[in-house]
Amino acid sequence: MTAHESFDGRLDDDDYPAYTMGRAAAMLGTTQGFLRAIGEARLITPLRSEGGHRRYSRYQLRIAARARELVDQGTPVEAACRIVVLEDQLEEAQRINAEYRRTGGTPQPPTAV
Repeated sequence: MTAHESFDGRLDDDDYPAYTMGRAAAMLGTTQGFLRAIGEARLITPLRSEGGHRRYSRYQLRIAARARELVDQGTPVEAACRIVVLEDQLEEAQRINAEYRRTGGTPQPPTAV
């Protein structure tokens, strides 16, 4: 694998921490303080660079964007974070339910991570 191929793979990875706090805030149209607040509420945990700077993935930015939508509608940050977590848990439960129905009710062993 060449260095270029390795780099391209990271660009396609939703979990790769590619965005600085400033860039993430600009992309979301919010402040760095908002990103800190949802981090303190443990909605997302950015990775840290060797220098200690926060780095965000595309997946984390999508979650932050959903929290921002709720906050923009007047929901307090802590409540918005809880709502996003509950929405994520509901989506996962629905996915598991659909899989259970698809396999005819036969439990599938969890996949190793």
